[in-house]
Amino acid sequence: NLKNKTEIKAFDPACGSGNFLIIAYKELRRLEMRAIEAKWQIHKQRESSLVGVQLTNFYGIEIDDFAHETAQLALWLAEHQMNKELQERLGEYEPTLPLKEGGHIFHSNALRINWNEVCPKLPDEEVYVCGNPPFHGGNSRTAEQNADMKEVFYNFSNYRSLDFVACWFWKGAHYIHKTKTELALVTTNSLNQGSQVSKLWPAIIGLGIKIRFAYQGFQWKNSARDNAGVHVSVLGLTFNKYRMCRLFEKIDNNWHEKQPRKITPYLIEGNEEIVVYSRNKPFNKSISPMIYGNKPTDGGNLILTPQEKEELLQKEPKAEKWIKQLLGSDEFLKGRERWCLWLVNADESIINAMPTVCERVEKVRKSRLNSKKKGTQYLACSPHLFEYHPQTEIYQYILVPSVTSERREYAPVGFFGSDVIASNAAHIIPNGTFYEFAILSTRMHMDWLRLVGGRLESRYRYSAQLVYNTFPWPDITTNQRQTIEKLAEEILLAREDTPEWTMAEMYDPNYMPDSLRQAHQNLDEEVERLYRHKPFESQEERQAFLLSRYDELAKSKGAV
Repeated sequence: NLKNKTEIKAFDPACGSGNFLIIAYKELRRLEMRAIEAKWQIHKQRESSLVGVQLTNFYGIEIDDFAHETAQLALWLAEHQMNKELQERLGEYEPTLPLKEGGHIFHSNALRINWNEVCPKLPDEEVYVCGNPPFHGGNSRTAEQNADMKEVFYNFSNYRSLDFVACWFWKGAHYIHKTKTELALVTTNSLNQGSQVSKLWPAIIGLGIKIRFAYQGFQWKNSARDNAGVHVSVLGLTFNKYRMCRLFEKIDNNWHEKQPRKITPYLIEGNEEIVVYSRNKPFNKSISPMIYGNKPTDGGNLILTPQEKEELLQKEPKAEKWIKQLLGSDEFLKGRERWCLWLVNADESIINAMPTVCERVEKVRKSRLNSKKKGTQYLACSPHLFEYHPQTEIYQYILVPSVTSERREYAPVGFFGSDVIASNAAHIIPNGTFYEFAILSTRMHMDWLRLVGGRLESRYRYSAQLVYNTFPWPDITTNQRQTIEKLAEEILLAREDTPEWTMAEMYDPNYMPDSLRQAHQNLDEEVERLYRHKPFESQEERQAFLLSRYDELAKSKGAV
């Protein structure tokens, strides 16, 4: 039997022109029609049936005046369409005119209004919150939206890096708290990745709310011209801890459903209370630390294209000693060429003896003085140096790209010396060994990056504090370490089989050389045996295992 018309409500707290409410209304009307048809078949006779699903059961909030008016009109139009469909299917007609009371669409700011005043809940009512709130990262919000976030997250110490959509989840969590009401929203998938997880989800879970269902991240496009699409997830929340969980994963362009006992904020099966927090140091003290690459803040004047390098050397042959190759993510992965003036240890007399170099340094000084940041203005005192230049005393390091493609089975890293300068588009492990290189070259570490790292569009964004320092390194003996290091050398040797290829070409899953893939797989098998004897069957199993091990380490070693 259908619920009484007063017992089910649909509520969209960011309803726009009413699309979600319209779809919900139409589908509920069709469900009602099927129920009536089934009832007629059971009783072997046709009975007159009044429509139970009414527009008065649909609620929304919209901040834009035009969209608010459009939503109200669209709901009346949807009612007329469904009345016509009722007539066609059941031979009954529910007159649309004169217009009856429509949906309760409020013209207001959803983040400033009490949702219970918009859509009040009685103890026996089922209210379903649904919608597609605005996403907006930190760089795309207005001053008013930032003020809204401050209002919503008034008791949070650090909320500014959260996406704007997080406001609806936090207000929604309080709205459904200790009720039968359930919530489902479309969100940017970054809300379940990177540092945003630890900022939002412990508070939501602390209210006793769980993720009831989730569609893992996927690209969502609309019909707008030149629309590149945004990467989203769909999350459903409930206060009912006994509700069955459903997790949807897209494999080969088809959605596959699992029914795990619990869903973590990272949208995999596991303990929902385990959340990864940034750390300043790795758990294992024997592991070499990771730091940022060198940051120029130079207005482009210390950086040289190949052509600019040649032109400079024609004018200033003495500058050759002070020019070094510059590598960031793109240069390392795609073989692009860039150079920089690395004037560490170059005193004023040396720089003045090279007028063209001196001219570039002077432009750096002026660029920094014109900055609005006092710290950058202060750097004008040393315009020949990068703002951040830790590589001064580093003679060998492992370069780790800050961003890597989601298509890769492994995120490539590489060894370099003092003749190559790493930019701030990469991380470096000073004096890194074959062991660190090996672990970073495994699918265990890649799966950890997939789980806890942030995203730049769909690409993985590497973080020293959140990925490297939190990684649960295996316990290892001296002999085991030597074996792992030898396997790491095999990867470097396999790369030499295709010296003309870029790293992006070598690690393209469609073209990866067999010898290189085999070298990685050999390393994978050996490293995974360090964690347990039974092989892992899937990426998600490795991630769940690492998440559990992280939790053990965090509890035993504490936050650093």
